[in-house]
Amino acid sequence: MFSHPRLARAADNLVREQFCVAQGESVLITADSTVESDLIDAVVQAVLRRGGKPLVALAPSLPFQGGLSDPYVGDSLAAAAVASDVWLDFCFPYHAGSRIHSAAMQAQRCRYGLLAISRADSLARLYGAVDFASLIDFNIAFMEFVAESAGQTARFTCAAGTDVSFVLDKVKLKRPRAMNKPGMDTVPGAQSLYPVKDSVRGRIVIQALFDETYRKLRKPIAIEADGRITAVSGAAPEDNASFERALRRARGENTLGTFVHFTFGFHPAARLTGEQFVEDIRLPGSNAIGMGLPWWEAGGGENHPDGVVLDQSLWFDDLLLVDQGRFVGPERLRKQHDAMLRRLD
Repeated sequence: MFSHPRLARAADNLVREQFCVAQGESVLITADSTVESDLIDAVVQAVLRRGGKPLVALAPSLPFQGGLSDPYVGDSLAAAAVASDVWLDFCFPYHAGSRIHSAAMQAQRCRYGLLAISRADSLARLYGAVDFASLIDFNIAFMEFVAESAGQTARFTCAAGTDVSFVLDKVKLKRPRAMNKPGMDTVPGAQSLYPVKDSVRGRIVIQALFDETYRKLRKPIAIEADGRITAVSGAAPEDNASFERALRRARGENTLGTFVHFTFGFHPAARLTGEQFVEDIRLPGSNAIGMGLPWWEAGGGENHPDGVVLDQSLWFDDLLLVDQGRFVGPERLRKQHDAMLRRLD
């Protein structure tokens, strides 16, 4: 058994602080064959310490995320999801956007966590190696700052050649301080930036990609945008076919598609693993670019590919927020940002 106290602290922060598991609550833990047993055991023990009733559902890895996974998911899991107070989903690809996820949300009982973490050391870093309260404080403060900035022009660049701008839309999914009501939440440490439809213009050079699998790219891929995606170039042969398939599944009719979201990653303990997508997109300065139809439009869902830009610089209008991966302002946010930098043993 992996017995490092950081892992136990991480599981407690997830179960107690974020998802507020209470005495007698039913907690569904979904995992695929890649999820380490030490991670599952740590989370089960944390649920038991809270007096909850854990159920682990282990299944083969899904070939797709969201609605495309529906044919591969049995009725027994669908029934368990609807009947759970808390659903912690470690599967990757994940269930968010699927038929059973939609049913659980519509039943208005379940608190769903899109976690998609398979390694115990990754969970330990994201939830146990940082002061969790300070992480949440900054995450919420930055989210509110983004919400206040709707209508401004966001621009981000990177040394690999990215230079893109778009108009900021309103925040679509707001993070609660604690997940104590039915709904959906994700791992802290990143904030989505939503573009106004068809406002994205420029060039994006991605260095990692999640389409049907997640991996660092042997050759960067350049994506050209003029409102929508106009061209894709530079992919290595082993990446070209799967990326094209993913874009075609997620695109709008007769186009290469549009953009669902951009992000800013800022988790001080995150590391570039090349294997854990959810951790990599929380690396300070990272940007996860979702491409396809957004989930709030008809036919959209969590089936889109995500490309990853590293070491971004980010502006809102003329205000520089991130300088090659380093958060630089404004002052009221810097204080909260710096408060979460204290590492825990």
